[in-house]
Amino acid sequence: MQRTRCIYFYDDAARCNKRNPGEGCDARGGFNRNHAVLGASETCVATHPSDMCVALAALDAVVTVRGRNRSRDIPLTAFHRLPGDTPQVDTVLDPGELIIAVTLPPNGIAAHSHYRKVRDRASYAFALVSVAAGLEMKGGMIKDVRIALGGVAHKPWRAERAEAALRGGPATEAAFRQAAEAELAEARALRDNAFKIELAKRVIGDTLGKLAAANGAAR
Repeated sequence: MQRTRCIYFYDDAARCNKRNPGEGCDARGGFNRNHAVLGASETCVATHPSDMCVALAALDAVVTVRGRNRSRDIPLTAFHRLPGDTPQVDTVLDPGELIIAVTLPPNGIAAHSHYRKVRDRASYAFALVSVAAGLEMKGGMIKDVRIALGGVAHKPWRAERAEAALRGGPATEAAFRQAAEAELAEARALRDNAFKIELAKRVIGDTLGKLAAANGAAR
């Protein structure tokens, strides 16, 4: 439930649609080095700040919530919202609902998983780009894969295009790069954050390469 990260959201003197809907977004024309390259809208380009939620998105976590009249299960990947025209609404929680559990389903891929966080400082810093990934190999081929990105979107970004490109194929550096290219194909940079697109591709490739090596596959 951590609120979206943006210096303009926390600055009362700045225009911010998340804080005051319809006011405008000063981040789009301001200092936007840390802002989103995926899933942003004209109304908001802020990024989600969490590390834990990125890992939970990669591991197929399910959020159980309870309201006055019902309980329901929400996949973590569907729990947070992209900004669209209503950036002030962060999640799909209804009024009066409370989170009562977060469940990680049994999944062998978690045994071969890793979280990589790239940031400006070694500690006490948000991610410029982060990658949570899991890789399951069989006979030298990728049986299953999970990838989620942080620091690049308004919510933890599940890299479904990259996953689809990799399943059933070889665990090679070229395959990892092609999958990363596919995932970032629709990324859109602002004035100060184009570096995030290439950085995300490289961190995806490096993280998957290390996991493949740990699984006995050639990089």
